[in-house]
Amino acid sequence: MSGALDTVVTGLRRRYRAVRTSRTLAAFFANPLNVAGLAIVVTLSIAAVLGPVVAPYDPASQDLANRLQPPTLAHPMGTDQLGRDVFSRLLYGARLSFGIAVAVTAIRLVLGTAIGLLAGYVGGWVDEFLMRLVDVQLAFPGLVLALVVAGILGPSLRNVMLALAVVGWASYARLVRGSVLSTKEREFVKAARLMGVSRVRIAVRHLLPNVVGPVIVLATMNLGTVILGTAGLSFIGLGAQPPTPEWGTMLSAGRHHLRGAWWIANAPGAAIMLTVFGFNLLGDGLRDVLDPNHDATLEKPT
Repeated sequence: MSGALDTVVTGLRRRYRAVRTSRTLAAFFANPLNVAGLAIVVTLSIAAVLGPVVAPYDPASQDLANRLQPPTLAHPMGTDQLGRDVFSRLLYGARLSFGIAVAVTAIRLVLGTAIGLLAGYVGGWVDEFLMRLVDVQLAFPGLVLALVVAGILGPSLRNVMLALAVVGWASYARLVRGSVLSTKEREFVKAARLMGVSRVRIAVRHLLPNVVGPVIVLATMNLGTVILGTAGLSFIGLGAQPPTPEWGTMLSAGRHHLRGAWWIANAPGAAIMLTVFGFNLLGDGLRDVLDPNHDATLEKPT
């Protein structure tokens, strides 16, 4: 009898999750801005993955006889000051920028979530110590702190990644801690404690799933800001070094030719703007559908 009841409960739980997922997806795709953000991100991600395959030229190949050529059928986005195809360099730069953004965001997410979960659940002096570290980190402007770290370590993409990862984890820690503090006082967590469930199991099985939604939203928006930060540091010479086809480096090289060869700087500038715009739209859409109040609204009878 007990086994049959467990089977029924499990089936109902799965059905509830399926219905909730279906309604969440319907709510997401009902907003045209959400669809636009998703389309932009998916398109640019495909370009980043397939860039080296579809790029018509070697991004480092120089052709001085065709330098500073405007957009043509042979070179859809023109050539730069060394005769390199801007479109090919843009595609290779997309893979580089997206790869850095994913790696930096993953480091921020894992580190910040672990610290926030530990601080919120353990509490006491552990919480005080970790949150003071968070306060110290947040007291400095993120980009300025990244600039200092990258300047100390030296100009390279690896150091830029490290600098951006170091300055971005505190937002995740504060967000996760706040969610854990409210969740750990709920009835199902108290019931798990009374049943003798270990602290680690409670944290992993009951607390962590309840912070996934806000963390996903923050990570989605962070992807755009990391790309922007990477390009900014490369623009001033602290990131990728020539001839690496990175968007910030391309923008920096093109600023000297804005009057006569506007396409050199406009192409990477437009790519950065479109990417950040797409991730912001996608993040806003995910925030709307993953917000707990939104879920509660969906479950109300019509």
